[in-house]
Amino acid sequence: MMTENRYMTVTFPCERRWMKRIMLLGRVGVWLTLLVLGTASAWAANDNLQFNGTLTTEPCTLDPDSMNINVDFGTVIDKYLYINMRTHSKPFDIRLLGCDTTLGKSVTVTFKGTPDSELPSLLALSSGSASGIAIGLEQADGTVLPINQPASASYFMAGNNVLSFRGYVQIKPSAMQNLNVARGNFNAMATFALDYP
Repeated sequence: MMTENRYMTVTFPCERRWMKRIMLLGRVGVWLTLLVLGTASAWAANDNLQFNGTLTTEPCTLDPDSMNINVDFGTVIDKYLYINMRTHSKPFDIRLLGCDTTLGKSVTVTFKGTPDSELPSLLALSSGSASGIAIGLEQADGTVLPINQPASASYFMAGNNVLSFRGYVQIKPSAMQNLNVARGNFNAMATFALDYP
């Protein structure tokens, strides 16, 4: 006895309509994908991103201990400022390592920061509750070093070198005239740039 299997195919009109829509959407999706890929390559251009720079060497390396310098003035007495106009200087150093005199023989240092509104050659306070004062900088010999202006060139020897500077606190003319220095903590920030001419 043989068994014959017969299959019956039933088509529902609503399914056929949906199948046609799905096929149409699939074709549209393929065309949109091809269109986007085609226009994306049209947007791309050859050599539209360039990287530039200059590779150089400097005569000296900055000592890692000189990358962040903190000059602590300790406690400053307001009456002392009224009498003397400024504090004694506090020394600080910038250390240079492995200087090669075949690559250069001198360096200039520029301290950059926000100048004080009353004393534009001095550094303005950046935070704290004290007011009526500004921070001054000078070279080791006492020559005033205005903020944002290079110091005179320092000549260095082969090997390690030390650049010495000093900072001080100075009373502002208006605070001196009105005797109104506001007491409290103070802070000022500057960065220094080394240039090898």
